[in-house]
Amino acid sequence: MSTGTTKFPTLPLAPIEYDQKYQDQLNTILRLYFSQLDNPGPSAGSTQRVLSPISGIEEVISGYNFSEFDVVTKTRRISLPTQVDLAGGKLKTGDLYYDTSTYILKIAP
Repeated sequence: MSTGTTKFPTLPLAPIEYDQKYQDQLNTILRLYFSQLDNPGPSAGSTQRVLSPISGIEEVISGYNFSEFDVVTKTRRISLPTQVDLAGGKLKTGDLYYDTSTYILKIAP
C-alpha cells in the first residue's frame, strides 16, 4: 500500500538489441519501485470504536490511525499536533489535531 508519496521511476531507454546489463538495470529499478509501493510507511489503517454515552451504541470514531511505532517503548504513539499546538498558534483553520485531554481528533477553528 503506497503512502501517496512514491513517484514513478525514470526508466532507461532500451537498446536496439538485447543487452543483459540493460535488462538487469531495468529489473532493479522496477523491483525498487514496487518495493516502495508495497511499504505502507509510518501510518496504519484501522477502525476505532467507542461506546456512545448518548445512545449506548458502539460507534466508529476513526477509520484511519495517525500513529507511528516507537521502537524504544515498543508502543504506537499519536503523530498529530495537539491542543498545545493550537494554543501556541501553530495550526491554521481546518488543521486536524489530537486533543490529549479528551482523546478526540478535532479540527482547528
